[in-house]
Amino acid sequence: QVQLVESGGGLVQAGGSLRLSCAASARTFSTYSMAWFRQTPGKEREFVAAITWGGDSTYYADSVKGRFTISRDNAKNMVYLSMNSLKREDSAVYYCAKHTYQFNRALITTRLSYDYWGQGTQVTVSS
Repeated sequence: QVQLVESGGGLVQAGGSLRLSCAASARTFSTYSMAWFRQTPGKEREFVAAITWGGDSTYYADSVKGRFTISRDNAKNMVYLSMNSLKREDSAVYYCAKHTYQFNRALITTRLSYDYWGQGTQVTVSS
């Protein structure tokens, strides 16, 4: 069983920054790729960013590329999402998720390839 707990969400003005954190309970945390997804009411949960188990490769949705950075600290069982130049359309509940595989390039952006999820943290960007 893996527990994921997100934190760091909040209200921020457009153009501002936030850093989300995800604490993982798994002893095998360092052996799995991790990702952030987000969801707004009435829409499907969408991929935001992913990082491989060793942190050597990262992947981003086109909508956040150049503004968001995913990182991890395997010694602390933590994953982070640094968000800069935030826009109103970034407002959503952000979820941390564990990839089912150590790494599967074909599926790493696919929601169904993640088997554990956190409870989410709300990010609201005001104009």
